[in-house]
Amino acid sequence: MGIADILQFAFFQRALLAGTLIAVLCSVLGIFLVLRRLSLIGDGLAHVTFGSVALALLFRFQSVYTSIAAIPAVLLSAIGILKIAEKARIYGDAAIGIVSSLGIACGILLASLAGGFNVDLFSYLFGNILSISREELIVTAVLFVVVLLTVAFLYNELFAITFDEELATTSGIRVGLANNVLVLLTALTVVLAMKVVGIMLISALLILPAVSALQLARGFRTAMFLSVCLGVVSVVGGIFGSFLLNLPTGATIIIFSFILFMAASLLKRARG
Repeated sequence: MGIADILQFAFFQRALLAGTLIAVLCSVLGIFLVLRRLSLIGDGLAHVTFGSVALALLFRFQSVYTSIAAIPAVLLSAIGILKIAEKARIYGDAAIGIVSSLGIACGILLASLAGGFNVDLFSYLFGNILSISREELIVTAVLFVVVLLTVAFLYNELFAITFDEELATTSGIRVGLANNVLVLLTALTVVLAMKVVGIMLISALLILPAVSALQLARGFRTAMFLSVCLGVVSVVGGIFGSFLLNLPTGATIIIFSFILFMAASLLKRARG
């Protein structure tokens, strides 16, 4: 079966479109998160997503409503990470660890109440983008527009806090608002990405395109553009590769992204 034949399938078209939209979001936000040393927030929020998904499956929600139901809990957890770091005066990675542990513990308990780890739950854990529905694609497209417009509107504020939060504060930038917006946008993106690569691999999709781009770029905007390109290539290449070779899609996407990271690292070394 050739590529032209594969592209005729509606489910494959939906997977490519949804994957491309989510790759763009992960790549854009990943640049901010990596430079702010908040890379692991995606992993922490993914664990909270696991708990939310387990709860939705316990109540037998349909697939599209499972994703929507996960959004409030993940948004609250994102704000919770910031508040724990501020009020308890602990480092961000420790706050992420607290919320992450709570999320995964709740998920295990709820999964047990729901009758154990079933096929539906495994599809969220490890990704199953080829099964994405038309309704899920619509939700993805709407949230894609919301996240991207918000980043564009607050670009200067997000840029400022990324490189020097203290200077941004003295410059009159609403640092608290910018921080809240960044983690909330990341939370939305994590919920969307769980169908692409799965809850267990979401952080890699946020990190790898960004760090690959930072190996090559000499400026922030260039790094963001390269990150988007590498993220889209990883997702699209991973989807095609998994379908043609009969491999798990989420894992194939991440392996593809890691290969691009290694290539970027070698290219940087060759350039001296």
